[in-house]
Order: sequence, then structure tokens, then C-alpha cells
Amino acid sequence: MKIRLAFSVLAAAAAVLGAHSMAQASEDGVKIGVITDMSGSYADLSGAGSVLAARMAVEEFGGSVLGKPVTVLSLDHQNKADVAATGARKWFDTDGVDMVIDFPNSSTALAVQALAAQKNKVSIVSTGGAVDLTNKACTSTGFHWTYDTYSNAYPLAKELIKQGKDTWYYITVDYAFGNALEADFRRAVEKSGGKNVGGSKHPLNAPDFSSQVTAAQASKAKVVVLANAGGDLINSVKAAAEFGVVKGGQSVITPVTFITDIKSLGLPVAQGLEYVDPYNTELDDKSKDFVKRYLERQKRAPSMGQIGVYSGVLHYLKAVRDSKSVDGKRVADQMRSMPVNDAFVRNGQIRPDGRMIHDMYLVKVKTPAESKGPWDLVKYVSTIPADVAFKPLSESECPLVKK
Repeated sequence: MKIRLAFSVLAAAAAVLGAHSMAQASEDGVKIGVITDMSGSYADLSGAGSVLAARMAVEEFGGSVLGKPVTVLSLDHQNKADVAATGARKWFDTDGVDMVIDFPNSSTALAVQALAAQKNKVSIVSTGGAVDLTNKACTSTGFHWTYDTYSNAYPLAKELIKQGKDTWYYITVDYAFGNALEADFRRAVEKSGGKNVGGSKHPLNAPDFSSQVTAAQASKAKVVVLANAGGDLINSVKAAAEFGVVKGGQSVITPVTFITDIKSLGLPVAQGLEYVDPYNTELDDKSKDFVKRYLERQKRAPSMGQIGVYSGVLHYLKAVRDSKSVDGKRVADQMRSMPVNDAFVRNGQIRPDGRMIHDMYLVKVKTPAESKGPWDLVKYVSTIPADVAFKPLSESECPLVKK
């Protein structure tokens, strides 16, 4: 009897010690992987700039957590879901990576978020936009940080329809992000009393937009939505300008626009574009200071995706510190319990579905005469409160949400 009791005590102790050791950082420390686009259509708005943003967050935190160093790794996903998933799997299984972040392509984000949940690792999507990440495809360790297709569609559609712009046409990049963005806009337009009159698709990294632009003109829609991003957005805006879409009386909106896109286009072409942005660079001294420090190191202003990477990494490290663990589920629970406060957002809240909600901003691109510097490109028209900007939790299709 004594032998059995001693064995039971030893087994219980071993189990506790095993669970404890599994929850601790490895001897190499905590590893964060930035999965991003280093060479393709989204490289300017994510890429090396996202890696820098992650490192700036680690530096701000102090460079270590739980007494171990924090290391930032990077992977070029080449805008391919299989490349992203294969790289993430090696990181999780072989290299001891604890958290992955960024994903400027929703197909890569969806693939890795599911894998991370299987491996009990935290994943944070900053630059990808598909709303399914916190709906049908939500996971207990997955987070959507910066914006999504709902936040950049519904407020904008509602505002423009109020102005009488009630017929809409879509030029859409044909993969998860673009299709989700168009779908959210179509629902928002119908809900606000407008009418969807047509649309055309294009592949990622499309070489030419002449057929899509001429079809949009022929539709006579009052609003032409460019449901794309990065290089595709830049080239489609140029094509719209070349074909005189705005001069012909139609409005062109670019709902998912990054500050790097405006810089690439130049104010003479981009002036007057309206879109929704999650990051107000002029919010307060903290925001202005981050932009200044980032500019000094990267020689360009941070995009919303890049500042989101900084914010996500910083919040993750706080949660690791406070939970005293790198166990994915445990850290994820801690992340949900804490408000998000940093140079990106104030009092952001993480919902049960993994969506981090925060204020958004309606912005308009400045004219060349209004700009006072190389990165003084937009003006903030109004604030969209967090509870208005994002899809209501009551409408969520996430299995983690209790109705």
C-alpha cells in the first residue's frame, strides 16, 4: 500500500513537473516568427518593415522575458499558403518558435492560424484582412489585430450612401482577401439602401487593369471599389486615373490602403482618395514618437500592418510575462484578459473570437498643396468607435462565441 502511494505521489509530481517544463521557455528563449511578403506585391507594406516593427517591440519590452532572450525570425511566404504552412510547421516542430505574426495575404493567414492552433501556438494576423479569421475559421490561439474586411467596408459604405453614392461596382483580386472584402461591401451597400450593379475579378499581381476599368466605366456605377491591396491597388488606381474614371463622374475608393501605397502613387494621383485606417499617426505624443523612431531606422513611415506587428508582439510578450508561460492556450487566455495599450491603440479589447477591437479613422488623402512633408499624406476626417467599426459579436459565426 505504501509502495503504491509513493508511486502515485511520484507520478503526480512528475506530471506536474512535466506540464510545468512544457509551459516554460526553452533554453534558447522565446522565439517569434514574422511570416510576411519579402519580395512580392505586399513587400512595401509588410516585409522587412514588419520584421523591424517586431524587433522594436522586443527592444521596447527589454529584450527578454521569463529570464530568457527573445529572438525574432522571419520567413518569406511568397504569397503561397503552402509555403507559409510548411515554414511554420518547421518552426513549430523543429526550431521552437512560440508565436507567429503578420501574414499580408489572407490565404496564408488562414492556413497558418489553423496549424498554430493544432500545435498550441499563438498566431496574430496583422496585415491580412479576411473576416473569416475570427468567424468560421476562428481558433482559441488565433488573433486578428489591425483591421478586417468588415471594418474597412461597412463604415465607408454607410457614409458614402448617405452622400447619395448609391450604385456600386467592384474590381476584386480573386483570392480569400479580395472576395471577403467584396462580399462585406455588397452586404454593407444593401444594408444601407444602395445597389450593387456589377464587378470583375483579377489575379494577384495582375499585369493590366484596362478591361476591369473599362467595365467599371460602362456600368455607370457612382462608386468603383478597388477590392485589392499593395501593388495591385497601386496599378489599378493608376489605370483608373489613366482612363479618367474620376473625371467621368465616378468615385474611386480604396478601402484597404496603406500609407506606403499613397507614397508610391504620389499625391497628384492619390489626392482625394478616401478609406478607413486603424492607425492615427497624430493621435498623441506616443504615436508621433513611434513614427519618428521607425522613420529614422526604416527611412519610411510604418504602414498599418507594420505598426500592428509592433503592437501584437508587445502585447504577446506582456501576456507571456504575466502568465509566466509560453503555453499557447494559457498565453492566449492572458492576452484576452488584458487591454491593449501602446503606440498603436488605446484601450483595445480582445473579444472571445480573437478579434482585437479598437477605434478606426476615416481618412482622406491630401492634395500636394496641403502636404507639409514627405510623409504628411493624409488627413483624419472622423473617428469610428470600436463598437461600430467591427462586426458585432452577436453576428459572429465563431464556434468559441456563446450565443
